[in-house]
Amino acid sequence: MVNIDKKDIDNIIQEIIKDIREMGLCIKTSIDRSVTSLKEQNTSMADKVIENKKRIDELGDVIEDKCTKTMTMKVSSSQLRMLKGALKMIIDLGNIQDLAIEIAFITKATANAPHIKPLVDIPRMSDLLQEMLDSSLDALEKQDADLARITASRDDEVDALFDQIRRELITYMIEDPQKIANASHLTFAARYLERMGDHINNLCESVVYIVTGLKEDLN
Repeated sequence: MVNIDKKDIDNIIQEIIKDIREMGLCIKTSIDRSVTSLKEQNTSMADKVIENKKRIDELGDVIEDKCTKTMTMKVSSSQLRMLKGALKMIIDLGNIQDLAIEIAFITKATANAPHIKPLVDIPRMSDLLQEMLDSSLDALEKQDADLARITASRDDEVDALFDQIRRELITYMIEDPQKIANASHLTFAARYLERMGDHINNLCESVVYIVTGLKEDLN
C-alpha cells in the first residue's frame, strides 16, 4: 500500500469529481442533441452524438485509472467510498451516453419521412433529464445527500411522461396501421429516455452512498 498525505489524496478526489462533472456535461450535450436531432430529423446532429462516445470513453478511462490507482494508497473509509462511488457513477454515465446513441440511430432510421405528430413530450423528457443530471452532479460536488434524494424523486415525472407518450402512440398505431413503424420508433426513443432516468437515479444513489455510507434504494 502506497503512503501519501491525506491532503494529496483529497486533491486527487477533487480532480475526480471535476472529471465526473466534465463527463456528465458531455453526456448532457448528447441527451440534448439526440432528442433535438430526432425532433428536427437532423442526421448530422445525430452523427455528433455517436461521435461523442469516443470522448466519453476517454474521460471514463481517465477517471477509472485515477480511482484504481488511488485505491492502492492509504485512504480513509470516506475516501474509499468516494472512489468506489465514482467508479459506479462512470458506468451509469456511460450507459446514458449509449442510450443517447440509440436515439441518434432512431433519428437516422426515421429521417426520410415526417413524424406522425410534432414531438412535444419527448423533448420535455429530455429537458427534465438534463435538469436531473445537472442536479445529481451538483449533489456530488456539494456532497449533498438530500439534494441527491430530491433529484431521484423526479424520476417519477419521467415515468409519468413516458406512460403518457406510450399511451398516445399506441392509440395512433391502433387507429392507423400505416403509422405503426414511426410510432414504434418514437416509443423506443421515449423508452430510452425513461431508462436514462433510471441511471440518473443510480447516480443519486451513489452520491448518497458516498456522503453517508448508506446504500439507499431511491426508486
